[in-house]
Amino acid sequence: MTAAHVRLPPRTRRGVLHWLRRNLFNTWYNALLTVGALYLIVVALKAIIGWALVDAVWTGSNEECRAAIGDGACWSVIGVKLRFILFGTYPFEEQWRPMLAVALFVAMAVISSWRVLWSRTLVLGWVFLLVVLGFLMRGGVLGLMSVPTEQWGGLPVTIMLAAIGVTLSLPLAFLLALGRRSTMPLIRALSIGYIEVVRGVPLISVLFMSSVMFPLFLPEGITIDKLLRAQVGIILFSAAYLAEVVRGGLQAVPAGQYEAADALGLGFWRKTRLVVMPQAVRHVIPPMVNSFIATFKDTSLVVVIGLYDLLHAARTATNEPTWRAFTTEAYIFVALIFFICCFAMSRYSRRLEAAPGNKGERAAS
Repeated sequence: MTAAHVRLPPRTRRGVLHWLRRNLFNTWYNALLTVGALYLIVVALKAIIGWALVDAVWTGSNEECRAAIGDGACWSVIGVKLRFILFGTYPFEEQWRPMLAVALFVAMAVISSWRVLWSRTLVLGWVFLLVVLGFLMRGGVLGLMSVPTEQWGGLPVTIMLAAIGVTLSLPLAFLLALGRRSTMPLIRALSIGYIEVVRGVPLISVLFMSSVMFPLFLPEGITIDKLLRAQVGIILFSAAYLAEVVRGGLQAVPAGQYEAADALGLGFWRKTRLVVMPQAVRHVIPPMVNSFIATFKDTSLVVVIGLYDLLHAARTATNEPTWRAFTTEAYIFVALIFFICCFAMSRYSRRLEAAPGNKGERAAS
């Protein structure tokens, strides 16, 4: 073949201008829509930046904030009401305890994000930490003032309800998913019935039943803490949704894996624990984290049973007449906290799913 017959590869075009021309300005109506959208974005950003940053009142009294109504935000309400928003009605002089509890929980969560530290010791560390946090919040030992759960509120309650709810609902979800795929009719029927009934009602109904209706069936003189009843309701509700997620992972495991485990002589529980369940969980990391995020956000519904979660504490903090006009700023602050927590969980799940070990194991399966 002569040099004249050699065909060169097509010339590729790269760069920002080529991407803009191909995706945003490829036709006249797309160009018109792009220009219109950019104009609306610029106008909106100008108004938001002016209200939230340029004309905002960062420090000062409520009189200064009232003078800026209609022009800028009043972020000084966050500084004045910060401790109430974060810790609710917890005794003011004892608020170092929930502050320390949140710090310990965040530190443990950061440590747990390192895969090299995953072991039974880490699980025992979480159990020990939860016990310590319970004693730290409740008090009554080591000279700490006893604080009933009716006075707990804010961020510690939100974190505790979400973390404990997700942690304890996972084992129940695994059992329900296995039960739904069981060949024993009774276990299969009970699992399906529980999952469908719980998934068929909103969480607010479950919380109402656990807090208001359930005590009516208890013997006279026996009461269960309201926070504990809410925690149980969240656990049962979250388990039903996670069970369907886990069941999807179990269905994604190739049949050859089950057959190989049977050929090795593994029993049902060893096969499930060592072969099937690890692969199933890897398949459903994204939807499982979605359920975790949904549970974390749904903790705001405990307001219907009178608990001071983070959102309810922010709402109550601005009920004072002098600060009632600045509820929006308090809600934005709470929304930022929820966004940071949910975004961190989402990013970590993506990193965990893309880990080299998971990719290799998934390819091998």
